[in-house]
Amino acid sequence: MNERGLLIVLSGPSGVGKGTVRKEIFEQPDTKFQYSISMTTRKPREGEVDGIDYFFKSREEFERLIAEGKLLEWAEFVGNYYGTPIDYVEKTLQEGKDVFLEIEVQGALQVRKAFPEGLFIFLMPPSLGELKNRIVTRGTESEDIINDRMRVAKEEIEMMDAYDYVVENDRIENACNRIKAIVTAEHCRRDRVAIRYKKMLEVE
Repeated sequence: MNERGLLIVLSGPSGVGKGTVRKEIFEQPDTKFQYSISMTTRKPREGEVDGIDYFFKSREEFERLIAEGKLLEWAEFVGNYYGTPIDYVEKTLQEGKDVFLEIEVQGALQVRKAFPEGLFIFLMPPSLGELKNRIVTRGTESEDIINDRMRVAKEEIEMMDAYDYVVENDRIENACNRIKAIVTAEHCRRDRVAIRYKKMLEVE
């Protein structure tokens, strides 16, 4: 029987580099995490495949899943629903695979309520000044939007108490190494492995 996998939730304020860190982790050849496939009501874009890029659902199907409590988290964005299906995550964990979920802070807090045994990692910028610099260098937002993002980021940083670990994203390589080290350590936790090793005592 496989050891049950870990649900790894990476979160942090907008602009901290969650997507960049997640992409780097998955490009490393020794990474064995399963990326969590999201569910959405938007139409597939050219080249997107159901069950690989997203699980594509009708609005009615999605709302039924919300009502049945079948989503770890969900949100509505620009007229479409997005969410994380519990059944897919649970099936993958039962197969002994670690599931990696990169998500916004509010979504992560929803997941924490539904799945408290998950591993919650908060990605921090080296400083607020550096965070603002990263948002500004995107070159896509007005001054008002930048200020609003910074206000929200400060509120989100206040929520780090809901997480198990905090990783500073000073350099992408360093952040990736820290996250993978945390996952390795979690797999060695006594409460995860004790039953397996105590079975040795039952062998005559």
